[in-house]
Amino acid sequence: MRLVESILTKNPCYTAGRKITVKGLMLHSVGCPQPSAQVFVKNWNSASYDRACVHGFIDGNDGTIYQCLPWNHRGWHCGASGNNTHIGVEMCEPACIKYTGGATFTCSDKATAQAVAKRTYEAAVELFAMLCQKFSLDPLGDGVIVSHKEGCKRGIASNHGDPEHLWTQLGLPYTMDTFRKAVKAAMGGGATAPSSVSGTKIMGAAVATAEQMEAYLKAKNPKVAQSVLDMVPLYLSEGAAEGVRGDIAFAQSCLETGNFGFAGSAVTLDQNNFCGMGVTANGLKGNSFDTAQLGIRAQVQHLKAYASTEPLKGECIDPRFKYVTRGCAEVVEWLGQKENPQGKGWATGAGYGEKIITILKAILATADGAAPAPAPAAVLFLVKVSIPNLRIRSGPGTDSAATGKFTGVGVFTITEVKNGPGSTVGWGRLKSGAGWISLDYAQKI
Repeated sequence: MRLVESILTKNPCYTAGRKITVKGLMLHSVGCPQPSAQVFVKNWNSASYDRACVHGFIDGNDGTIYQCLPWNHRGWHCGASGNNTHIGVEMCEPACIKYTGGATFTCSDKATAQAVAKRTYEAAVELFAMLCQKFSLDPLGDGVIVSHKEGCKRGIASNHGDPEHLWTQLGLPYTMDTFRKAVKAAMGGGATAPSSVSGTKIMGAAVATAEQMEAYLKAKNPKVAQSVLDMVPLYLSEGAAEGVRGDIAFAQSCLETGNFGFAGSAVTLDQNNFCGMGVTANGLKGNSFDTAQLGIRAQVQHLKAYASTEPLKGECIDPRFKYVTRGCAEVVEWLGQKENPQGKGWATGAGYGEKIITILKAILATADGAAPAPAPAAVLFLVKVSIPNLRIRSGPGTDSAATGKFTGVGVFTITEVKNGPGSTVGWGRLKSGAGWISLDYAQKI
């Protein structure tokens, strides 16, 4: 899913600043032959455009979603009380249709039109799955996900027929029932990372060995207690018992405890709490466990709570398991609340997941019983850019300054990839040294 923030800060709806408690989601289509979301974003971002404002547009050309209002702002999308409860999202429509009256249209290129409608439908499924997770909504619940047409029948929206009119006349098998079921399936009961998102899955078999983990720890903390070294294999056995990567849990513990030196850590060795569990504010001591094995088991269970919706295989001893939104962080990179698309996560500090990944990579680069091996050379790969105005930035993220240059259409060499705000796939460093580009808009070849 490609989600671009394009808030309509000049639109009177935004400046009104009214908030809502989100109770549902309403799906629309724009009702005119315009596949480009950016056209709407540009035209509607005006102080004089006081007729409508929606939370998002889905581009018909590439499926990119442009967020136009904060999700909890009251929109002007359905002309009735649904504005007070529902987020409204518009799907753009094919350029090859022509409206002849009301919701009726002719189509000059059915195959192209169907492709556009399929693209926006699939993007809407992903977006609505994410929003249902974010606001704890059941997509199959009564009145939770509705179309503008259904909203009218419920008396919460004006008299429109979208988007069903588009699907029906193009001969597509989509209905709002298929849409709601697709959203539910996309959620999988939890927030699954979209296939286009690169990340390190928390669930799975460990890659590092106990010997690598011990060797890494000895190199980082030569004075580490023998009792700590003795418990290292427990990370792998406890992780395997729940299907969690034990080497990730160990890397997290190294971060939380300062490589088990506990300098500046909120927890101490005798607590058998090696992940800061329960330290929800400065000054709190956190949870304690009777043995190191139970402490590691609780940590593994807590990671599973974030990474999966599957039930625990063993008895739950994690005292904070019930507080986690199940499945909201499938990958390590999402464990930090600032990087998590739902704003949830284990820790509030920026780059929390990346710090764990850095430690994990160092562990994996450690030969058994030896110091870390030299880092491998960067792997180069080519990407194809098909848009002329892909912006180049000085760093990996929209929080980095734009260089004022664009790639243009062509093939480019990427030497490094990093996560950063404004991209779901990641940011790639150009070999030319010009800067970084969002890989959301590039195709690897």
